[in-house]
Amino acid sequence: QVQLVESGGRLVQAGDSLRLSCAASGGTFTMGWFRQSPGKDREYVAAINWSGGVTDYTEAVKGRFTISKEKDKNTVYLQMNTLKPEDTAVYYCAVRSRSVTWYLGAIRKESEYDYWGQGTQVTVSS
Repeated sequence: QVQLVESGGRLVQAGDSLRLSCAASGGTFTMGWFRQSPGKDREYVAAINWSGGVTDYTEAVKGRFTISKEKDKNTVYLQMNTLKPEDTAVYYCAVRSRSVTWYLGAIRKESEYDYWGQGTQVTVSS
């Protein structure tokens, strides 16, 4: 059983930066960030492999968001720069512990993740 605790979400203005953190209680393989806006399905944002050496991003955040990992702290971060109002959402951290295989078709799918955090609200005002 892995427990995840996210933090860092708050109200910011468009163009600002924000860093989200997610601390995991146990061993992890792939860790990912997803987000859900009001009235929309939860969507994939980014993922990082177990070593922290391989990352992936959805097109909407490429060049603005950076996912990173501190292995010794079992913590993953999402650095979000140049935030836009459309980035407003509840951001969720998730762990895919069923397999160490890095396969884009899997890591971008919500159903492939085994543990989820409670979410942290990010609101970007225009």
